[in-house]
Amino acid sequence: MRIIRFLDETDTIRFGLESQDNQAETLTGDLYAGLTPSGERATVKKLLAPLAPSNIYCIGLNYREHAAESGMEPPTQPIVFAKPTSTVCGPGDEIILPACCNDGPEVDYECELAVVIGKPARNVSQADALDYVFGYTCANDVSARKWQLNAGGGQWIRGKGFDTFCPLGPVLVTADEIPEPQNLGIRTILNNETMQDHTTGDMIFSVVEIIEFLSQDTTLLPGTVILTGTPQGVGFARKPPVWLKAGDDVIIELDQIGRLQNPVVDA
Repeated sequence: MRIIRFLDETDTIRFGLESQDNQAETLTGDLYAGLTPSGERATVKKLLAPLAPSNIYCIGLNYREHAAESGMEPPTQPIVFAKPTSTVCGPGDEIILPACCNDGPEVDYECELAVVIGKPARNVSQADALDYVFGYTCANDVSARKWQLNAGGGQWIRGKGFDTFCPLGPVLVTADEIPEPQNLGIRTILNNETMQDHTTGDMIFSVVEIIEFLSQDTTLLPGTVILTGTPQGVGFARKPPVWLKAGDDVIIELDQIGRLQNPVVDA
């Protein structure tokens, strides 16, 4: 299924099947226990992020060519950080440039494949890892580089954790429709110019390796979102650097999932 989460005309949050006509067949039940088509349709007043995550884990420096452009050796184990759930925003929502860095926060884009866990996962093997995946969506790991690299006490969460810094969407594609997550084209398009264009096959640690690593003695709850890293072409590695600015339009695109589009505004 291709699941959307949306506000209907009464501002009620609903789940539905993706549609192109501003109408969606609604789904009943629970996202993780099971959703069933209702046979009824509702107006999509506003698309939301396709889920409200329970936790957000992120993997840094997880594409070989991105590690090379960053001038860093590929890691020997996954680099893990987190984003607050308050960073989440949906398709069409504004990415807000933070005002708390007076000389410019140097905000960057990062296209990423987001993995959504569907049932409690603890001490999961690579062989079984995909059985715990509910589905996939597009993510933008928006990053304020000055805060990430110079003002966060050596930790990345501050530079990655501002409001609106985790756009998700536009749909949640169930895992049965993407049996092989390591063969997806992934792109960032900034103001109609393609900035990142690669494939998830370049990941250093695959989806199953990440799930095995994160679930060691740690329960990944249903609704856990895992951002799996970004390919080469990020703004900070360009010469001169390319930073997001008010008025920009950012599209994250993943094959078999769709296009996540967000405008950029000042605080």
